[in-house]
Amino acid sequence: MSLRWRLVSVFGLVIFFTYLAAANFVSPERRADAWWLPDDGLLLGLDLRGGIHMVISPDLAVAQDHERDVIRKGLERELADDGIATERLAVSGGRVEVSPRLPSDADKLREVVDRYQTVDVETLGGGTLALTLTPETIDDVRERAMLQTLEVLRRRIDETGLQESVVTRQGRERVLVQIPGVSEVPDIFEATGFLEFKIVDDLDQTEELLLARYPDGIPEGKQVYFEEDRETQRVIRAYLMDKAPAITGEYLDDARVGFDSRLNERLVTFAWDNEGTRIFGELTEKNIGRQLAIMVDDKVYSAPEIQSRISRNGQITGNFTAQEASDLAVILSAGALPIPVKLEEERTIGPALGSDSISRGLRASALGLILVVAFAFGYYRLSGAYAGVALLANLTLVIGLMSLFGGTLTLPGIAGLVLTVGMAIDANVIIFERIREELRSGKTPRAAIATGFKKARWTILDANITTLITAIILFEYGTGPIKGFAVTLSAGIVTSVFAALVITRLFFMIYPGDRHVAELSI
Repeated sequence: MSLRWRLVSVFGLVIFFTYLAAANFVSPERRADAWWLPDDGLLLGLDLRGGIHMVISPDLAVAQDHERDVIRKGLERELADDGIATERLAVSGGRVEVSPRLPSDADKLREVVDRYQTVDVETLGGGTLALTLTPETIDDVRERAMLQTLEVLRRRIDETGLQESVVTRQGRERVLVQIPGVSEVPDIFEATGFLEFKIVDDLDQTEELLLARYPDGIPEGKQVYFEEDRETQRVIRAYLMDKAPAITGEYLDDARVGFDSRLNERLVTFAWDNEGTRIFGELTEKNIGRQLAIMVDDKVYSAPEIQSRISRNGQITGNFTAQEASDLAVILSAGALPIPVKLEEERTIGPALGSDSISRGLRASALGLILVVAFAFGYYRLSGAYAGVALLANLTLVIGLMSLFGGTLTLPGIAGLVLTVGMAIDANVIIFERIREELRSGKTPRAAIATGFKKARWTILDANITTLITAIILFEYGTGPIKGFAVTLSAGIVTSVFAALVITRLFFMIYPGDRHVAELSI
């Protein structure tokens, strides 16, 4: 490629990235009015533009209750397969209690119970066995619930398009969520999406009318739940159902918005995984003709009548608006939370501190650039001036590159930007010292430049690739601020190598170029 085309391509690229970088200093309002400016630019992290800071506490006690209910259901199936009738099989007082109907089945019952390695077994009066979760099982259940909650929250926030959010663990039993650029918690986030299905035992228009049929109180293990009008929040039905769900969203595989052309309304369709298909199939087969309540966060969305066995696929109806159906589908498809969660702390972080941090960071970068350029020019003379211009181009390339890919700038990212300015001169120093060595060995300036760049190339690449690998690891395994630092550092490494090996080399091709000069200003 000729020198002219190299100049056009390189300087065209620098001008383009300078345009992207400069657009970040224009207010969003003016940017929206100016068609020649890009709509998007460099994103700012929570510490620079403000946002929402939340601490969420999963209800880990519910996870233990779910584990006990899983054990109860497992016992129910195994005892039925072995032909052992039970007098009592229920979860009570934080343990599973089971007793045989026939005293002669006591030994058989004990054999079945002993298969469960996750419980401690205690014999009560009347031949009743009490199964209590072992401490190791409790720790495992709580840890698994925390990990599932973290994963579901991460996926759900990604589904909503809230970019550059932080979802990480705080301590053993809390989750920290930071969402930059918003002033209130999105509705879709507040809905935890704890999906349950329960068989309806009784229902009426109000709780009073329903409870009036139970003067002695509702049966043990039952609870009243409500279906509300989503516009007025008024209770339209009260349902009497088991406290324990027949199946939960733990087995949910997929959910999406659909449309019922017969009823002319939107609905949400869902599908179970293999285990969920088996459980849901058995549930619907045993309860044909009864109503099945579909519940999200302890509220009944709908309670259709089971008309036949349903295995893998089902649907949730309820006169949804387009937005309600979309929100519910996102919540469920992003993963139903294994347990309910509650918002323990919510703070709105203002952008005032961020503005001050940005201005200080820019001043630090500018000061660093001036000092580095002054040193380079004083020590390497004209070659140092070449390095200074390449360094300035490098700075605009970093900001432009991050803007192009929608990168996020955080306070540690500004630190990475300042570090990039200081590190960017290293490659030029290596090149210039190589050229000096070649000049001392007696080579002409033109030959010394060509050899210096050639010998320094692999040294520069080796040094920067190892740093880039470290930055990638920081980005992959770091959280929030660490990721911001890693992004800026990675972009700075790439642009620094380009500036040293391409832009600085281009200046030497311009002068001295093909000229036979007696001395090189270096």
